[in-house]
Amino acid sequence: MPRWTNAAAMGALAGMLACGQPLPQEEKEEKTAPPPEKTAQPDKAAQPTAISEPAPRSTADASPMKPSKSAHAAVNGIQLYYEIYGSGEPLVLIHGGFTTIDEQHGWIDPLAKTRQVIAVEMQGHGRTEDTDRPMTWKQMGDDIATLLDVLAIPKADLVGHSFGGASAIRAAIQHPDKVRRLVVISSPIAKHDWFPEAQKGMGMVSAAMVDDMMQTPTGKYSKAWKEPQRFPQLLDKMGKMLGEDYDWSADAKKLAMPVLLVFADNDSVPPKKVAEFYALLGGGLKEPGWQNTQLSQARLAIVPGYSHYNFITSPEVPQIIEKYLADPLTNPPATAAAEPSRNDER
Repeated sequence: MPRWTNAAAMGALAGMLACGQPLPQEEKEEKTAPPPEKTAQPDKAAQPTAISEPAPRSTADASPMKPSKSAHAAVNGIQLYYEIYGSGEPLVLIHGGFTTIDEQHGWIDPLAKTRQVIAVEMQGHGRTEDTDRPMTWKQMGDDIATLLDVLAIPKADLVGHSFGGASAIRAAIQHPDKVRRLVVISSPIAKHDWFPEAQKGMGMVSAAMVDDMMQTPTGKYSKAWKEPQRFPQLLDKMGKMLGEDYDWSADAKKLAMPVLLVFADNDSVPPKKVAEFYALLGGGLKEPGWQNTQLSQARLAIVPGYSHYNFITSPEVPQIIEKYLADPLTNPPATAAAEPSRNDER
């Protein structure tokens, strides 16, 4: 594990992890650590080193799929980088905080076997360089909708992981006509639904942590930006956005498109809050009937054996998403009215 210089840096790392960012790998010569000394136990809130690291990619997966197209699109004042894989119905895949497309091939490649996957890198991430533009959750949602306009795609399925999940939720709330189905992975509907340790860590992300955060995939890519000095400013903007309070529960009740929630069984969101999110979407509110005649459009998947911090390594996630998208019950006719039962069932 990397050696973090102080408690504040460890708190920032907790915030990075709460965005879905895997732990950086230790250099080879430092991997064999001496036995720990018997000292007082530190604050558990600052213990990112206790989290499981992502499993290494297998030899069979050593060569990820190549995109059919990679480009930048002019989107609301930024040059948003995207890559396209496969063909079929369009699916936009949005990464977690401080990660890039590169870390998502375990999900991109299987999904692209049957669909056109449009993988994006949001503002200040990877090859989408940061600008003076502020960062807000509303802006993240608008950026996804604008990208679809640029690509002349009238409607797409959205899949977002952690930071990307929140961005996808905002896109669905603000531009429901552009979202066919929504998949939210490891992202709650309200800030207070995260465990307190995750909330604290997210708020600590700042330019003061630049040396440590340069180890993230986005930090490494920032060295090739035209203005690499913008990376510390990005950290301040991300910390501000991640630290702000939000509660989109009222908006979630109004979502008419089918929604799938996917969480790890040891996620950074308590299972009770996951269940409440599912209920907001109309899921689990009544007996479905022995012939499944009263199934809601909402779906919930809890994947065992993962935490928020290594969920990106899960091969089960793309399998769950593919099954969900192939389900006839999640493909309502284009003329179907908005689902009235979500509020009526209460």
